[in-house]
Amino acid sequence: MVEAGVDEIMRAVEAALFAAPGPVTPEALSNHLGGVAVKPALAALAQHYATRGINLVERGGRWHFQTAPDLAHILRREHEEPRKLSRAATECLAVIAYHEPVSRAEIESIRGVQTARGTLDVLMEAGWVRAAGRREVPGRPVIYATTPAFLAHFGLASRRDLPGIDDLRAAGLLDPVEDAFEEAMAGKTPAADRAVDPDDGASDPS
Repeated sequence: MVEAGVDEIMRAVEAALFAAPGPVTPEALSNHLGGVAVKPALAALAQHYATRGINLVERGGRWHFQTAPDLAHILRREHEEPRKLSRAATECLAVIAYHEPVSRAEIESIRGVQTARGTLDVLMEAGWVRAAGRREVPGRPVIYATTPAFLAHFGLASRRDLPGIDDLRAAGLLDPVEDAFEEAMAGKTPAADRAVDPDDGASDPS
């Protein structure tokens, strides 16, 4: 494959991506194909598929095919009932995404409330959060970070694409009553003191 022509490399990359069980890094593709330079082929394929029913996209440094966003509704089953995250889980996910890697104690400090048992488990079961090692401090607490699946689900190429607080507010996606939490996320003031979040725990999907 090292001396293969451009078209042959594109076809090989296309086939490898199609057969892959999940998103693939350019390095893994190159190794699989005998060391060829795959980035030009990836860029060309992404352009080729940009207007088709499936797109080739990069999410967190990994490439995969996905349904074109404007056609996703065609594949949804009518009886499918999407599970909603509780407010507690949504806040934890936001804290991790904007401040990763963070420990449970750091999440609770930013939120201003204890995190109920199971909230982080819900995010890990969804595949959006992972344990990312331990903080080298007394007690060596586990720290958490987002996953490539999180980026893929929300259509982000990297964490740099996360919207800012002002962007979210301008889009009408933030409730004014949540100002304390928003300011804590921005590092301005601590969130309102709450012993236990009433939304934690029971409302998390299982």
